[in-house]
Amino acid sequence: MSSILVITIFAISLVNLTPSLVLARKPCHFPAIFNFGDSNSDTGGLSAAFGQAPPPNGQSYFGGPAGRYADGRLVIDFIAQSLGLPYLSAFLDSVGSNFSHGANFATAGSTIRPQNTTLHRSGFSPISLNVQYYEFHDFQVRSQVVRKRGGVYETLLPKEEDFSSALYTFDIGQNDLTAGYFSNMSTNEVKAYVPDVLNQFQTIIQYIYNQGGRYFWIHNTGPVGCLPYVMERIPVLAGQIDKYGCASPFNEVAQFFNHGLKKVVEQLRKDLPNATITYVDVYSVKFSLVSQGRKHGFSQPLRACCGHGGKYNYNKNLGCGAKIYKDGKEVLVGAPCKDPSTHVNWDGVHFTQAANQCIFERIVDGSFSDPPTPLNMACHKN
Repeated sequence: MSSILVITIFAISLVNLTPSLVLARKPCHFPAIFNFGDSNSDTGGLSAAFGQAPPPNGQSYFGGPAGRYADGRLVIDFIAQSLGLPYLSAFLDSVGSNFSHGANFATAGSTIRPQNTTLHRSGFSPISLNVQYYEFHDFQVRSQVVRKRGGVYETLLPKEEDFSSALYTFDIGQNDLTAGYFSNMSTNEVKAYVPDVLNQFQTIIQYIYNQGGRYFWIHNTGPVGCLPYVMERIPVLAGQIDKYGCASPFNEVAQFFNHGLKKVVEQLRKDLPNATITYVDVYSVKFSLVSQGRKHGFSQPLRACCGHGGKYNYNKNLGCGAKIYKDGKEVLVGAPCKDPSTHVNWDGVHFTQAANQCIFERIVDGSFSDPPTPLNMACHKN
């Protein structure tokens, strides 16, 4: 047999083996999740610092307020559950927290770029992404010092090696875009500062990598032009409303941000050779809940479930859970709808548990990821 024929047969056998080798990969074991973000993934950070998200938040699953701005669970809750981990405790919550399986640094209203304002004046959290990183850095160092005391500390704090084996999740950027619009900036002005926002995001990923983080699961930002709180507060021309009822200019800015974010991820893969970074297109999934709402079981894709009045059942002065005094009695005007599972939007800003679960179920298998990696395989390079 000629040497060329032998080499050819060997090469063919390697090609045929490749799929089986890929299939033979074992699911990842993530002992912990460290999450960074805004209200899309806040499990109690803002509530711990500035007061609990009031009823009826949490009603569909927790039976009452649970630090989440939703009627129940968030996408990050479903992520943790699917990986066999308990729901994440907020880093800022000192009551009943267990950090042995990770910590959540997200707070509602957070931005990537620090905002030169207050929560009361703007609605944006002072705990921007750089502050969340400071908290993480402090937690990583101090948790190991305290854990060495043994006893209950050993059971409530992560092991040192868990930080390099953990999954680092990110869902942030939406508020950076709306902050510009709420400051009366034009679309071009908002676009102009997006590169700086993305540079700051890139820096934080590099910092966490330098601290030992290796596995990153990064969500892009959603279609902000389909959210009642944006459409009610920033009027657009009739011709700027798409056939699904969303404000096209705001969605175009979100897509502009996402295009830049994907470029940042591609550069990070080059700069951080030992990192595995998965970019997840939640924009497409969220937009489909509006554009194909009935297909996914939602009869109300744009109107908020919990709120008061107006085209979208949203009023920034009388939000979900709001009460007024009438004839000397307290009256609930920001009441929830009868069945939140028929709505995509919970309170004009955030998604319902049903929508969050639908989003998770569509992204978990990698169908909307680059590379197309399932969540439980996100430790493997493609």
